[in-house]
Amino acid sequence: MNSQELLELKKTACKVRIQTIEGVYNAKSGHPGGSLSAADIMTYLYFKEMNIDPKNPKDPGRDRFVLSKGHCAPALYGTLALRGYFSTNEIKTLRHIGSKLQGHPDMKSTPGIDMSSGSLGQGISAACGMALAAKYDGSDYRVYAMLGDGECEEGQVWEAFMFASHYQLDNLCVIIDFNKLQIDGNVNDVAGLEPLDSKLEGFGFEVIQINGNDLEEIEAAFQKAKTIKGKPTAIIADTIKGKGVSYMEDQVGWHGKAPNTEEYRKAMDELNAQLNTLEAE
Repeated sequence: MNSQELLELKKTACKVRIQTIEGVYNAKSGHPGGSLSAADIMTYLYFKEMNIDPKNPKDPGRDRFVLSKGHCAPALYGTLALRGYFSTNEIKTLRHIGSKLQGHPDMKSTPGIDMSSGSLGQGISAACGMALAAKYDGSDYRVYAMLGDGECEEGQVWEAFMFASHYQLDNLCVIIDFNKLQIDGNVNDVAGLEPLDSKLEGFGFEVIQINGNDLEEIEAAFQKAKTIKGKPTAIIADTIKGKGVSYMEDQVGWHGKAPNTEEYRKAMDELNAQLNTLEAE
C-alpha cells in the first residue's frame, strides 16, 4: 500500500465513523463504541482486501464477511453505503420501522449483508459453514468473520473454533475486535480471556496480533493470513472502544447508548475536523 492509498483509507475510515454517529444519533439507540473501534478493519476489508462487487452483491464467487458481533451494525452499514451498496441517505433511517437498516444485520433486506447476526456466537458458526461449503464446492472465495472480545465468552464461539481447526479451514479469517470493554464492564473483570493468543493457538489457529486501528498493521495481517495453509487464522486486533470520538474512547458507557444533540454535534465536529486534516495532506 503506497502513501496515497493509505491516506484514502484513513479518510474513508473517518467517513465510516461519521456515518456511524449519524446513524446512531438518528436512531436514538444503537452501539457506537464497538462500531467505532472496528471502523478501520471494516474499511480495509471492503475497500482493499475483499473480492466484492456492490453491483452484484450475490455473486457466488465473492468473498464473504460475517459481523458476528451484529450489534455493531452501524459501522458495517456506513462501510457498505460508502462502498456503494446503497445510498448514504439510508443511514439516517437506522432502526426505523420499514428501514432496510435494522439494529442488527439482516441478509434478507440489506444489500451486502452475507449473514444475519445478532445473537452472539452464532455468526462465527455460520462463517465456518460458509468456509466449509467453499471447500466442498472447490470455490476459492475467502470468509472473514469479526467477533467482539466479550462475545468470545460464549461457548458456541469455541465450538466453532474447534470446527474450523478440525476441517482445516484455511479460507477462514477470524478477526477479534479486542477493545477490552463489553456491556457489563471490563472484559477481564467479567470473564477474562487472557492469554487469548495461546488459547487460540491451542484450538489450532494461526494467530496474528496487531493494532487494529493501524491500517498498515491491518494490511500486513491480512496479507499474512492469505499465506497460511492447513489451518484457520485469527487476528487479535487491539483496538480502542469509541475510537475517533474523544469522550467515547475507552468508556464502557458508550457500548450501547446514542449521543444526545450536544454530544452528537461534538462528535461530528471532532470527526469532521479529522477528515479536514486528512484531506489537507
